[in-house]
Amino acid sequence: MKFEFMVKRLSPTLKRITKRLNGHHSYFDEEDLYQEALSHLWGAFRRGSIDDKTDSYILQGCYYHLKNHLRKVRENAIFISLSEPVGEDGTSWEEIIPSDESSSFAQLEQKLKLQAIRDACASDRDLQVLKLLMEDLSVREVGARLGISHVMVLKIRNRIRDTYVRCIEGGERKIEKAG
Repeated sequence: MKFEFMVKRLSPTLKRITKRLNGHHSYFDEEDLYQEALSHLWGAFRRGSIDDKTDSYILQGCYYHLKNHLRKVRENAIFISLSEPVGEDGTSWEEIIPSDESSSFAQLEQKLKLQAIRDACASDRDLQVLKLLMEDLSVREVGARLGISHVMVLKIRNRIRDTYVRCIEGGERKIEKAG
């Protein structure tokens, strides 16, 4: 069986699967998931591992591959689009981020953000988790190094994020009231 014929036959169902799995991420859509499923299919086809399999078996394999892909992407990275509107006024990240990083205002703002993140850490363990996550370690690797479960690492990370967001929102409200 040729790959093109198989894709043509499975494509409508595969598109429905990707539409259902799309969690409305800001950095990819159902078309990206469809392309990921096709690349998975192509690899399986080249290995010959789906030659004698039924359509439902092949589609289930794609479904589980996409679920694992989504979980892996969500756990290890946070993607944002630079052209995505940030606020209610439609301002994008491209407009907010200065092109000249050497400006003193940009450096001061970066230091203030880092200080706010450090202040969001309630304990030494929170700070350790933050430092290890910033070293690009996975949640499980951080947990293994600190001797805690990956779930506890996730809770600590979420607590730091929530505290930081509350701090930033509180600062914006103070500025609005003063102005």
